[in-house]
Amino acid sequence: METESEPYVRLATLRQLHRVVADLNTARSLADTLQTVVDGIVVGLGYELACVNLVRPDGDLVVAAFAGDPAAEALITGRVGSRASWERRLTMGENWDGLRFIPHTEGWILMEDDVPQWHTDGPDPRFEDEWHPEDRLYAPMYASGGELLGVISVDRPRNGRRPGAWGREALQMYAFQAAIAISNARLRANMQRALVRLEREQQALRASEESFRQAFEYAPSGMAIAEMGGDQHGRLLRTNDALCRLLGRPASVLRRYSFSDLVHPEDIGTLLRTSAEGGRAELRLGRRDGTYVWVSLRNSVVADAADGPRFLLTHVEDIEERKRHELQLAHRASHDSLTGLPNSAELRSRLGARLCRRPQSVRATAIEALDAAFEGRDGHDGRPVHDGYEVRAEAGGAGEHGFQADGPDRYTGSDPFDFPGAPAQVPTDGPYDHHVHTVAPATDIDDGTKGLAVLFCDLDGFKSINDRFGHHTGDAVLIEVARRLTTGVRDGDTVARLGGDEFVVLADGLGAADAADLAVRLRNAIIPPIRVDGRAVRVGASFGIGWASCGMSADEVLRSADQRMYIEKRSRSKAHRRAG
Repeated sequence: METESEPYVRLATLRQLHRVVADLNTARSLADTLQTVVDGIVVGLGYELACVNLVRPDGDLVVAAFAGDPAAEALITGRVGSRASWERRLTMGENWDGLRFIPHTEGWILMEDDVPQWHTDGPDPRFEDEWHPEDRLYAPMYASGGELLGVISVDRPRNGRRPGAWGREALQMYAFQAAIAISNARLRANMQRALVRLEREQQALRASEESFRQAFEYAPSGMAIAEMGGDQHGRLLRTNDALCRLLGRPASVLRRYSFSDLVHPEDIGTLLRTSAEGGRAELRLGRRDGTYVWVSLRNSVVADAADGPRFLLTHVEDIEERKRHELQLAHRASHDSLTGLPNSAELRSRLGARLCRRPQSVRATAIEALDAAFEGRDGHDGRPVHDGYEVRAEAGGAGEHGFQADGPDRYTGSDPFDFPGAPAQVPTDGPYDHHVHTVAPATDIDDGTKGLAVLFCDLDGFKSINDRFGHHTGDAVLIEVARRLTTGVRDGDTVARLGGDEFVVLADGLGAADAADLAVRLRNAIIPPIRVDGRAVRVGASFGIGWASCGMSADEVLRSADQRMYIEKRSRSKAHRRAG
């Protein structure tokens, strides 16, 4: 099972991975790119040593960059290993979803081949997954056409252990991005050489134009030439086949547009900020079918002749797959790996988004309400103001409870992952912060107040199932309970797994009676038998109902619901707990 700290470790690893991947696009030359690749592994992926073995035109691989040990760098940088020796290594050992791991028990036969290598000292491992000094881990890099670009070699993980699934996936994703960066660096170098020839070699203009044309037309990623300056600034003049395929539009149609016509409305500001030499951006471009694709744009300035007009040469790289991987990794960092529910960190984030530091003002008496009606108007819209907050009392709303019936802040329940309102840190220093306050019923008696109910659920009898039938059965029970809880709530509610056999439900817009009814329905949904491997098992559930209120922290809200759950659990006998 996943420990509570794992999501934070994964999120930190994801952020570091994003940082070093972003650095790959800042290098200006192929040599800088190669050095940035190995530096990123040492800085961001947790290995002490890393090198890039780059495929040469003759097919052999040369050690092109090294990081982590100056002595080893001086020893092997520039040395060459034959293609046959490398192909032998890439077929040995264990295949880790694209990575190649050769344990020390098999690698001894490679000690005499011609591949440059370094040897690290250290004791023999004490545990099965501990890293051995003679273990080898390779990450091949392939171009878009499938040919081998090079191989990343890593050694000495800082934690002293062989990488797990998360570490392998991070290294594999980084190798994929490194291959793109190296291919782009080579492409940029070729393009730059073509541009230099166009500017400096007037006599070889035709040959240079042909070289440029081929590099442009046959580039594996999209390329475009656009007007620069004047009324037609940004209008596309020429596009290559790769860009036409990416956007699903023929070149004749694309010449009617500029990038500003194709960009997603939310990304137009990003495009305008990067419409210059050296500008780069990640944004979405529209396809013919109405969908959008994530791309990376990089601009260079091209002169038609020595003193001729200037054009923008734009390199368009498809990064849809990378963006999808980022979303998947972000989802794994914020969701429970067993049940797929939001985890503890995500639960606190969502709950904290509804809370601010200042509590909602105490409800005014009848006399105070009359005084406020005649004296407490702010003058800009005629609505009363009470203690620095607008009292929202629109038709159909909750009025003095701070919930708005219509307008942009209304919660419709259309998105199961978002609550309306401000972010977690809401500024409350101004006279009108426009924050829709979260309030709680004053007592357990339903007085009509609607609030954000926090139902803390603890399973009864789960430990005995785990002990008697094993963790496999326990996991199956947790997955089924998660499904039943999710089925039993509204689309806009949140069901999260706090850890172990504890779940939390966030349900907005409920009164005290509504929350009690919801707890009963969910308990009744949990107690029917659950079949696992032909065996029927049963668990009960104890629910504690807490209420979120501005002025409280997320931990205080959860602690309050937890305490109520234990009070409810102790109020029933053990037999009644299993029966629900």
